[in-house]
Amino acid sequence: MAASPQSAPVEAGWNVDADTRLDFQDSHYREGAACLQTGSGFFRAQSRPSRDLSVLLAAYQASRAKGPQHWLDLMAGCGIRGLRWGLESAPQTPHPLVLWLNDADPERMDHLQANLKPLSGHAGVDLMLTQQPAERLLRQAYLDQRRFDLIDLDAFGCPNGLLQSVLSVLRFGGVLILASTDGRSPTGHDRLAAVRRFAAAARAHPSSWELALRLQLAALAREAWMLGRGLEPLACFSDGRTFRLAVRLHRRVASNEEGNLGLLARCEHCGDQTVQPVLKLSGLRACACLPDTGRWAVSGPLWLGPLQSPALLQELLTLSEAMPQTLTPPSRRLLERLQGDPGLPVCCWSTDELAHRLGLAGPPSLHRLVQSLQDVGYQAGVSGVMAGQLRTDAPWKVLLQRCADLA
Repeated sequence: MAASPQSAPVEAGWNVDADTRLDFQDSHYREGAACLQTGSGFFRAQSRPSRDLSVLLAAYQASRAKGPQHWLDLMAGCGIRGLRWGLESAPQTPHPLVLWLNDADPERMDHLQANLKPLSGHAGVDLMLTQQPAERLLRQAYLDQRRFDLIDLDAFGCPNGLLQSVLSVLRFGGVLILASTDGRSPTGHDRLAAVRRFAAAARAHPSSWELALRLQLAALAREAWMLGRGLEPLACFSDGRTFRLAVRLHRRVASNEEGNLGLLARCEHCGDQTVQPVLKLSGLRACACLPDTGRWAVSGPLWLGPLQSPALLQELLTLSEAMPQTLTPPSRRLLERLQGDPGLPVCCWSTDELAHRLGLAGPPSLHRLVQSLQDVGYQAGVSGVMAGQLRTDAPWKVLLQRCADLA
């Protein structure tokens, strides 16, 4: 019996809409221009917004290409990303495309080959399928001097052990799409693991998703800098289960790019926050507590720079108008939300926490609070990373006073 989109399992925050169809009678799954069998491996229909973003990023790379393109799906699973790249993104360029899909699971190869049949003989697409551990493939590609314009690394767990290898085979100007399902160490719930995996302290924080994204960006940036290369975040977000980043690799480190590495401190007693770049590391200022009352809980080193490229996201939204199958309404809302929040200033507060500290019956209007802070000259905006949060450079006491005035 076919299940309607409404009856498919959906996590909070995402919807499986009419363009995403599950047919349990023949085990086929339809998404965008793709129709395939998901098989028995791990697959989430609710992750479609991230796949829509990857298809648009691939199309963007294709539209700007001046020569042949080389795209790599390092952990391909059922092959849905590669299939959609070939069907939806590849037509955006007149240049040849080498589309390389890899998965280390030996039981997936027949399944991958069956799902990718629509690309067989597809004009301009040279399809490669391999079954190798990711590290081996990347090291061999480096030795063979292969370079990729687009790499998708959708890891299970923390991907940091592969970062230097994957950046070493990414072409200058190339895009890396990275996913991590490690939700405990970068959000402060496993502090020892954070030290091992990120060489950083991670403390519990109300903006935990943002903390995780900034720690992952810092890990990426350090690996890029060790290679003498620069890094530009394009889009960073989370659905609470998986942390996803898209970044562009540059030939050189930008001026003062290292100034984006720093520490984020929060006083658990009063709620005050501050940031400090590593390049200007010195004693932290006193928090808003009475003397000898507060104590900073410090996280980092992490990324203190932008999380999104609004200009790039606008180009993706414009590009999607010529690709009607690609972007679903939830995916469009995600991109629009990220476009409205570059990720600065760094410090974020939830309106629920503000209301609790002031003893209010409910949280203040998020948009009215943002406008109130802007009216008196502070930077302020709605967070695109976590719902019900704002980011601002206003002092903590000013933020509380403005919140109280609105109440």
